[in-house]
Amino acid sequence: MDSISSELVVDLPPLLRLYKNGRVERLMGTDVVPPLTDFQSGVQSKDVVVDQETAVSARLFLPKTTDPNQKLPLLVYFHGGGFCIETAFSPVYHNYLNSLAAEASVVAVSVDYRRAPEHPLPAAYGDSWTAVKWIASHSACDGSGENEWLKTRVDFDRVFFGGDSAGANIAHHMAIRVGSEGLAGVNLVGIVLIHPYFGGKESIGGERDDIKGKGFIDKLWMFASPSSSGSDDPLFNPGMDPKLSGLGCRKVIVFVAEKDLLRDRGWRYKEELEKSGWGGTAEVVEAAEENHVFHLFNPTCDNAVAMLKRVAAFLN
Repeated sequence: MDSISSELVVDLPPLLRLYKNGRVERLMGTDVVPPLTDFQSGVQSKDVVVDQETAVSARLFLPKTTDPNQKLPLLVYFHGGGFCIETAFSPVYHNYLNSLAAEASVVAVSVDYRRAPEHPLPAAYGDSWTAVKWIASHSACDGSGENEWLKTRVDFDRVFFGGDSAGANIAHHMAIRVGSEGLAGVNLVGIVLIHPYFGGKESIGGERDDIKGKGFIDKLWMFASPSSSGSDDPLFNPGMDPKLSGLGCRKVIVFVAEKDLLRDRGWRYKEELEKSGWGGTAEVVEAAEENHVFHLFNPTCDNAVAMLKRVAAFLN
C-alpha cells in the first residue's frame, strides 16, 4: 500500500477511519443478513429497491396474523450508526425489526439510506423522504405503488416513524417534513425516538462532565455533515428549528438510557417540543443503568424486553 492511500485523514473509533485517497474503513456495522421467514415468530421479510437512480432500498417485515386480510399499523424505521455505519440489513436491525413486528403486529419498513462520508448529509434525509413518499404511493389516495404487502396489508390511517440514534434524528425530521409539506393518503400518528442523536453548542447535563464524549458527538456530526453550520444546526439541535411546533404528528415517545451521554438531549427534546407550542403529547421513558442502544446488543435483558413491549403498546 502506498503512503498516500495509507495516510489517515479522520479517525473515529470505534466507527470508522477515512484515508487520504478516499478509502473508508468501517470498523463495525458491516455484517448483513438476507431476508427470510423467521420460523419462530412467523414474520416474513423481503428487500425492495425504492429508487433505481440512487439505489435507496428497504427491508419489509410482515407479521404472521390469523386474518390474511387484516390491515395493520405501519412502522417506517430508520437505522442508527452516526449516519455512517450500519444498514437496514445489519443483523442487529434485522433482528430488532423482526421482534418488533411480531410483538406489535405491525408491518415494518426499514429504510436503507446512503451514508456519510461517501454521501454526506443531507443525503440521508433526502433518501429517507424519497422512501417515505414511495411508501405513501401505496395508499388509497395515490395507488400507484406496486408492493403487494403495502397495498393490501397496511392501514395508512395508523402510520408511525421510528429510529434509534441517528435514525431517531431522521425520524424526527421526516415528521417535521410531513408537518410542513404534508403526505397525501397517510395519517402520521406518532414517532418513536430511541436514544436520539441530537446535540447543541452549549453543553447540558452530563455533557459538562464528559468533555471528550461531547467532543466526539460534535466531531461525528461535522464529519457526517461537513456543510453544517455547527452543533446548533436545526438538523442537529431541534430547539433551534423554527418549524418544531409544526411536527406532523400528535404523539411522541422518547426512550433514553441512564448511562448514555445523549440522555439529556432526549429529555431536552421533550421540553423544547412542549415549549414550542406543538399541540401533541410527548413522554420520555428512561432505562436505568443502561447505555446507548443497549437493546440492540442485549435484546433479551429485562430492560430491552420491557422497552420492546412499551414500543409495541405505543404502536397500538
